[in-house]
Amino acid sequence: MSNATPSALAPTIRPEEAAHFGKLAQDWWDPKGSSAMLHRLNPVRLGFIRNAIDSHFGTSPRSLKPLTDRRALDVGCGAGLLCEPLARMGAAVTGVDAAAENVAAAQAHAAGGGLAITYRLGEIGALDLAGFDLVTAMEVIEHVADKPAFVAALAAALGEGGLMVLSTPNRTAAARLLLVEGAETLGMVPRGTHHWDDFVTPVELHDLLSEAGLVMGNPIGIAYSPTKGLHLSDNLALNYIVTARKG
Repeated sequence: MSNATPSALAPTIRPEEAAHFGKLAQDWWDPKGSSAMLHRLNPVRLGFIRNAIDSHFGTSPRSLKPLTDRRALDVGCGAGLLCEPLARMGAAVTGVDAAAENVAAAQAHAAGGGLAITYRLGEIGALDLAGFDLVTAMEVIEHVADKPAFVAALAAALGEGGLMVLSTPNRTAAARLLLVEGAETLGMVPRGTHHWDDFVTPVELHDLLSEAGLVMGNPIGIAYSPTKGLHLSDNLALNYIVTARKG
């Protein structure tokens, strides 16, 4: 288990990554725009997250607000695509992002929907965030400069008895072919979004979480087929999503 404290952690934000995603901010909520793939991916991730919430906290699958009286933190929140449904589930939500453009877009969209969500700009390890019941980081770890520091900061933000959920592309030949070369060439995601060498395998993520004092659940794949589209699967070749908790 790491003894590092958030204040001692190395910076995790890559300025070039923040700039890349900041340029997409105004288009983030357009389901046919540059973030169209995220709009297709979000319902799949939400289905996993909802099941994980009910399993971890013992809430009823029929409840519309399973996160009532709980605090949720979404790290690398972009323009709030996950923050808003978490708020509708009853959580007091904080979103953190490295791009000022994303934070501004997220604040404007939440205000337009009448949602009280707190958005913060900057480095998670420097924002003094702690005691959250739910911590999420969706498709973020592959973009950070120091992965152990980033995971340690996530762990520091997670309260006792809390739940963490992460998703990320797997570093496989299939992911290189379809997510990097295929999706970017076909314009399904903006060029420069993915860097295959930075993808994290499930074994590597397990070790990163363990070093931060967290126990990882069984990874579930997010796969694609022409008939089902994006869906949860036993196939981890492209992308996967996991839970974690304090050991």
